[in-house]
Amino acid sequence: MNKYYLGVDLGSTTSKAVIINEKDEIIGRGITNTRANYSVAADIARDEAIFNARFSILKKNLETEIKANPEYKTYINDLENVFQYEQFKVRLDKIGDELVKTCRTFFKDGKKQEEILSCLRMIRKAFKPKVKQDYLFNNLGAKNQFFRDIVSEKYNEEVNKLDISLFEPLMTVWDKSINPAENERVHFNFRELIHKAMDELKEKYNQLPSTAADDTSVNFDAEMNLLKGNFQHVSESLRTHIDEVTELEFNVANMTGTGYGRALLPFPQECIRSEILCHAFGAHAIFPDTRTVLDIGGQDTKAIQVDKYGLVTSFQMNDRCAAGCGRYLGYIADEMSISLNELGPMAMQAEKEVNICSTCTVFAGAELRELTNLGEKREDILGGLHKAIIMRAMSLIARSGGVFNEFTFTGGVARNPAVNKYLARLVKENYGDGIKINIHTDSIFMGALGGAMFARRNINVNLPKNEKKAMTQ
Repeated sequence: MNKYYLGVDLGSTTSKAVIINEKDEIIGRGITNTRANYSVAADIARDEAIFNARFSILKKNLETEIKANPEYKTYINDLENVFQYEQFKVRLDKIGDELVKTCRTFFKDGKKQEEILSCLRMIRKAFKPKVKQDYLFNNLGAKNQFFRDIVSEKYNEEVNKLDISLFEPLMTVWDKSINPAENERVHFNFRELIHKAMDELKEKYNQLPSTAADDTSVNFDAEMNLLKGNFQHVSESLRTHIDEVTELEFNVANMTGTGYGRALLPFPQECIRSEILCHAFGAHAIFPDTRTVLDIGGQDTKAIQVDKYGLVTSFQMNDRCAAGCGRYLGYIADEMSISLNELGPMAMQAEKEVNICSTCTVFAGAELRELTNLGEKREDILGGLHKAIIMRAMSLIARSGGVFNEFTFTGGVARNPAVNKYLARLVKENYGDGIKINIHTDSIFMGALGGAMFARRNINVNLPKNEKKAMTQ
């Protein structure tokens, strides 16, 4: 029986899980919002990693067929998207039940209660087909991995179409319902959902147009007809492989928990490691020449120096507040009434960087409003804000020992293109052109990966003693 190793990184905003095999290969990744119930967040991230691992193994088992028939890869990617949609439907039923329950508890007046219930039914009916379309045709599962964000965006969109008098009661019902719904772990049956996804996928391909629109590629007809014509032929073969993957047991030989909330994980104490150690180990595993690691997460920023084995030699961190971290960016997004994913692209449009006096979350809103009132463009304000975040991080890097050899950026904020832009610029200005900067698609999973690798090796290492003393003073 194959042995697998699990790493769970319980961050302040997101919880990540990574499963590796005995060769240190990542076979499964899972991510979810961190919620009030830390145990639930860890369980959901692990469940998602196991589901993802089954799809990874399915792709590996079909390598020969994929080489001979490239459309197989499209089918499997589509299947995973539809599988995520099947999960979404189950969760949507849960939040729907919670919304109804909240409405009946909160509104005692029968007429008002029925009015809100009617709106809730209408809202759900309106956005459900839109979400299905996005999952099946627009790769929503890869673009947005969080149920809460998807539903919240669609719910707000529909609420804003209604009479202004309904806004406050509908948002009150939402705010009181989302946390209880999220803090309930849904036990998905992989076999049941994957076969539902196959049926949904069959319907999708049957409905594909036989001819291209005037503004599409000349290759569209051939591609679509190939996908439509072959799916019926390969579906039975796919189901056989799916059944094999469904039967797999994931024997987790060892596990490690890490992250901002690691002390709250339902793991034995000997299975807990510092997030600094895990991010360094994970970054070094992907980029062996790494000697400096910057991790910007939801709650803190860490500048880490590592040796040739990926073990920490020194570090600095801002452990007093979330200034310049993911939570700060989330607050800015809320102040500007845009999504967190829009911040970076908007900052990339800046023509100049407005000087930002503070990256303190407490004062961010006031400074943002003041700059807006002075006529500064939002793009230029965000440009200055992102630059200020990296300048703060560069100070930590300097105090940790500077930048050597290769430099690796980890954490959720590494997904922000504007942060990456200013990081590259400031590293070059301060340390020259010879530094290679690594930013990986798995940057947000580096802590969980490092945890899984510690679990496989079953080694016990600690942070440098002098730095531990510095943190407690």
